[in-house]
Amino acid sequence: MPEPVRYRNRCTGALETEQIPSEAVLRWLYHSFSGACCRVGLCRLGLGSRLIGWSQSRSASRGRIAAFAQAFGIDPSEAELPLERYPSFNAFFSRRLRPDARPFDPDPGTLCSPADGKVLVFPQVQPPAAVPVKGAAVEPTALLGGADDAAPFVGGACLVVRLAPPDYHRFHFPAAGTAGPSRRVRGQYHSVNPIALARVPGVLARNVRTVTRLDLDGFGPVAYVEVGALAVGSIVQTSHPGPVRRGQEKGYFQFGGSTLVLLFRAGSVVFDDDLVRDSAQGLENQVRAGARLGRAAFGPGSAAGAGGPR
Repeated sequence: MPEPVRYRNRCTGALETEQIPSEAVLRWLYHSFSGACCRVGLCRLGLGSRLIGWSQSRSASRGRIAAFAQAFGIDPSEAELPLERYPSFNAFFSRRLRPDARPFDPDPGTLCSPADGKVLVFPQVQPPAAVPVKGAAVEPTALLGGADDAAPFVGGACLVVRLAPPDYHRFHFPAAGTAGPSRRVRGQYHSVNPIALARVPGVLARNVRTVTRLDLDGFGPVAYVEVGALAVGSIVQTSHPGPVRRGQEKGYFQFGGSTLVLLFRAGSVVFDDDLVRDSAQGLENQVRAGARLGRAAFGPGSAAGAGGPR
């Protein structure tokens, strides 16, 4: 019997089993010899991702929207538009939400989640150690792929947010500050689900990704990395270099599961205790964009605290 993917619902505290779209196909790709042969075209060359992205952008894909929303418990009332007004499944997948659907904690000392997804936090990543994300360790220098200098983040903290297909797929700035230009790093298109992470070493540093250097109020320099994945059509930036607001939209992923990785300099952030505790056991927490994940170690409200969802 395949091992289920378990996570904690941070709002309720309960352990839950992840519903994985096309789970049987994913397990075949990463747990069989024939699947491994097919991964060359699907993941290394990106052929499958381009084909899937094209098919989900056609008007014929609209018929999947209502059934997908019902099967995965997506609340249609949060969406910016009624479901029937989305011209394709991809348009629904990358939908905006109503302005009040994801409130961001206004406290300037709070680090907010940049997206909906399953979170792991690592308070200190010591060289030459790598971030052990579900058995798929990734070294910060490799993750940045030459698009940014890794030196400020040596021995620093790391936040990983994994977005599954049913999640809201727009991502945001976790605090106010200034953003630099986004730089693309070429790569492959492996799945970022734990089923795949356990089989393909360093997948987060292998996949196509976009790197943006931020300077966030109270937190200092942050490397913000968007990682593409199997079936992800593209990573789209909707923001521009310059001043940014807490909660402002940065961009979105098109169809497929994806991941955000944020690297912080040493001593700049203190993650909430419950997240640190669970992450040390490899247990992800499901959170929503805008939820508190921790606090600035120095600056406004820096008495980092007991930790828990607020």
